[in-house]
Amino acid sequence: MHIQDQQWATAMATAEGDSEAGRSAPLRVDAQRNLEHVLRAAREVFGESGYGAPMEDVARRARVGVGTVYRRFPSKDVLVRRIAEEETERLTEQARTALGLEDEGWSALSRFLRTSVASGAGRLLPPEVLQVQQSALPDETRVPQQRSVRAVAAEAADDSGVPALLDVVGQLVDRARRSGELRGDVAVADVLLVIATAAPSLPDPVQQAAASARLLDILLEGLRSRPGVKE
Repeated sequence: MHIQDQQWATAMATAEGDSEAGRSAPLRVDAQRNLEHVLRAAREVFGESGYGAPMEDVARRARVGVGTVYRRFPSKDVLVRRIAEEETERLTEQARTALGLEDEGWSALSRFLRTSVASGAGRLLPPEVLQVQQSALPDETRVPQQRSVRAVAAEAADDSGVPALLDVVGQLVDRARRSGELRGDVAVADVLLVIATAAPSLPDPVQQAAASARLLDILLEGLRSRPGVKE
């Protein structure tokens, strides 16, 4: 997944009025159709190439002129923010659904991961939910340590949807950990990293689905606790 933190930071600093440009005014039928094409194309292009892909690629995929894209989204930052927010909302709903449908902690977490990976949402996650910092261990034993949910949520904009996502995934992690089936050192950011890692973008949809399923099976095994093994 290729996401540029600098572009995301710029997007989060965009005026709120601009961020609503893609949502507020009622649209004619043809304008609404063009908007849907642009949003679908943006999800595909950003999912394949990251948020660094140019607006021209989005316009080309949507089969509209780049001016049409800019009339609805005054800047690329506004479009990036719109797509990332929608994907964050989708992941949040998937996590809530898993919590409601499964009584067992591991089953709920597994359902969420399988659903989210199948939807491809991991390729469009906002970058702040995946950032790590280095621990104070010596270089030869240093491993990435996930930032706390509170620290990430504090940095996210209130309307980004990130705090809600972190909260509900945190509930999934806590429940799975209490059941004894999740490794004690697994953090919320690890779960989201699994989603991002297990959502490869391949030209053949059948191969993409097969690769995602296989990779997720491997990653899920890495999350499971193993009695007698020091974590």
